[in-house]
Amino acid sequence: MDDFVQTLLRGQGWPQLTALAVALVLCTLIGLERELRQKNAGLRTHTLVGVGAALFMVVSKYAFFDVIDDDDIMLDPSRVAAQIASGIGFVGAGVIFVRQDIVRGLTTAATIWVAAAVGTAAGAGLWLVAAAVTAAHYLVSMGYPPLLRLITRRQPPVVPVRLAYLDNRGALRAVLADVAERGYRVLEVDTRRRDADGPDGGIVDLTLHVRGGTRDTRMQELATALAETPGVVSVRIGEPGSEE
Repeated sequence: MDDFVQTLLRGQGWPQLTALAVALVLCTLIGLERELRQKNAGLRTHTLVGVGAALFMVVSKYAFFDVIDDDDIMLDPSRVAAQIASGIGFVGAGVIFVRQDIVRGLTTAATIWVAAAVGTAAGAGLWLVAAAVTAAHYLVSMGYPPLLRLITRRQPPVVPVRLAYLDNRGALRAVLADVAERGYRVLEVDTRRRDADGPDGGIVDLTLHVRGGTRDTRMQELATALAETPGVVSVRIGEPGSEE
């Protein structure tokens, strides 16, 4: 009976359970940071990704004792880690979306990728490395933004200004003149025509990437001024570029 139990539990024990527990704790910490920031992928997603990756590694390391006794069979556990790195890309791609010229979800997708890597390391028994990468995640996610603001605080951010105006009414010329008069510098201009068959040539969607004042009140003043420009249909001030 004892031999049967030992055979049944072969490759299963505290080392494997400890590896999964380490992955659970570390990836929970990573997911907690995303959850507190209210991102699309939060606590549960990162925890499940990390524990799943750890389980794949545990299976790769311990689940084939019944076949490796055959000298003709060669196993390469590193192939499982490579497949994890490839497969997690599908999950990361699901949290990235593009709306017009704004890309969001890149940081969350990268964090899912890191959680999978931490789980893989934990499953492989590299617990110290997994813990170090978890600490590095917090350093990058929480320490880098204040540092970046400190470095760039003297340089105003680039802010997208999105508006729609009626074509053939001189609105574009008036908009650019108003932006320049208020001390903003236009870095990029993107136009997209819609309703080309409508009256007076239809409506044009315009996106201006401007750099100027750092205070939100000044941007709101600019939006109010542009909204009062003849021919302008709508105005929206976008947030500074974000990868979150």
